[in-house]
Amino acid sequence: MPNDDAHRISVRLDDVLREREMTLTDLSERVGLTLANLSILKTGKAKAIRFSTLEAICRELECQPGDLLAYDKT
Repeated sequence: MPNDDAHRISVRLDDVLREREMTLTDLSERVGLTLANLSILKTGKAKAIRFSTLEAICRELECQPGDLLAYDKT
């Protein structure tokens, strides 16, 4: 079983927001999620994400899940 510290999923929400010239507050209002929950996701502290949440974010940012999430081997 691999060491959990050796691999991780990183969230690139901040990068995509910057590219779209959108704030986290704007996204929060558009997808109907609290700013606190989006902030947890943005900072990489989230342990999971619902597909419905991911779908709503992708819809509003006009992106693919792979634009938001990356698998980092460190």
